[in-house]
Amino acid sequence: MTLRVGMIGAGWIGRFHAETLAQRLPDTELVAIADPIPPAAEILSSRLNVRRTYLDPAELISDPAVQAVAICAPATSHADLVVAAAEAGKHVFCEKPMALTIADADRAIAAAHDAGVILQVGFNRRFDAGFAAAERAIRAGEIGTPQLLRSLTRDPGMSVDTAARVKPWTIFNETLIHDFDALRFLNPDARVVEVFAQADALIHPQYKDRGLLDTAMVQLRFDNGAFAVAEASFSATYGYDIRGEVFGSDGMVTAGELMQTSMRRYGAGGLCIETPRLNIELFHDAYVAQFAHFADCILAGRPPAVNGADAKAALEIALAARESVETGAPVRLAAVAA
Repeated sequence: MTLRVGMIGAGWIGRFHAETLAQRLPDTELVAIADPIPPAAEILSSRLNVRRTYLDPAELISDPAVQAVAICAPATSHADLVVAAAEAGKHVFCEKPMALTIADADRAIAAAHDAGVILQVGFNRRFDAGFAAAERAIRAGEIGTPQLLRSLTRDPGMSVDTAARVKPWTIFNETLIHDFDALRFLNPDARVVEVFAQADALIHPQYKDRGLLDTAMVQLRFDNGAFAVAEASFSATYGYDIRGEVFGSDGMVTAGELMQTSMRRYGAGGLCIETPRLNIELFHDAYVAQFAHFADCILAGRPPAVNGADAKAALEIALAARESVETGAPVRLAAVAA
């Protein structure tokens, strides 16, 4: 059996996911692409031999050939698209963040529940082999009780032009939200109860008045007593850098690999290694694995490992981090406004 998927969004991550659905997985078929900016969908569909293209995502959602929808549109549209797809009876894969407010997250979760469709969210680190192995070791008790956790995201540089287009609070809503989910993943069955965040524009301070924050540090406290730190920077000149660490009462696990290949070059200038410049290079296999999981869950009729509730939990942390930056004080999660 093959799962027929429609892709909403033909930007760079949408293009990569479209290639995965069309070419990398035996159980999926990409049958339609929608993008409101012509000719984005047409160019991608021509390259991937997809017959149906739309400017209006609503037309793709209503297409009877589409069984599931992959949402890779701008974050501001995610919740509405999840609701529309679910109400049409289509299973949904949604890139992070699923929503930008708690009210919208609840609305998306309720729509999927009421329609009886699968809703999976794109927290790809859970499908990375290293992060997944670390989580299994923690669940098996191999490092005892988690006490200190760390997750970091360092993007490989940001041009002045890119910085000028970054939306306010992107560093929490669209970057560190991965780390918030990873920390929850690596401290199983624990809940974040307090958040303290600091952030600034250290790379492009001229855009701070537009809301750009390009460097951030967030401290979390879990209800099992563990402390965690999530950090982000938009200026890793050496490459795309994603790592995680959990220190426990009986040991420690780490995950994340800066090296793109195992090759090391030794020369007069010293030691040189190849590092990835894009997340689709560093997490190529994890991105593919999350869609393999999505298709398998639908075809086998079982719930996904990462869902709307996980997306809401990460969003609660992101919103608390924003409030902490604004107030300069720690924020209890129960106090986060919708």
